[in-house]
Amino acid sequence: MTEEEAYRDLVGDDPARAARAAAALWEIWGRAGIPEVDRLFQAGVEAMEARDFPRAENLFSQIIEIAPDFAEGWNKRATVRYLSEDYAGAIADCEETVRRKPRHFGALSGQGLCHVALGQMREAAAMFRRCLEVYPHLTAARQNLATTLGEVARRNGHHPRPNASASSS
Repeated sequence: MTEEEAYRDLVGDDPARAARAAAALWEIWGRAGIPEVDRLFQAGVEAMEARDFPRAENLFSQIIEIAPDFAEGWNKRATVRYLSEDYAGAIADCEETVRRKPRHFGALSGQGLCHVALGQMREAAAMFRRCLEVYPHLTAARQNLATTLGEVARRNGHHPRPNASASSS
């Protein structure tokens, strides 16, 4: 499956086919085709999985220096920064990812999560909406959007109506 075919399947009517397309995209995105970068990338993923965030960030930073157009280097560093609670750094890296891969649903969703962590609900909602334009079947993004919109409404003073069936005292 090519990247373009995968993007087409993401927006199709079949959720199972969209999920297969998403998995294919993660595989495509995870290969730079440069042996040194691919080796560093694997080491970075392993460091991230081991929760050695400083080492992982360093490895992904090396990738960015060697191959700045490799979007997944930026995205993985964004993930490490998110896990390290460096939300502003993660947002910046997500923006770089999306600059290189405008339909990178992982970076769009990740950017939304960073905005949530910073209490920036309107910005978060905008990112989750963009993510869903690319991958409408992404349940987590749909749930995050609903939660975020609920928080925006709550902050704007909109409260849910009391349950009409509840008894009053």
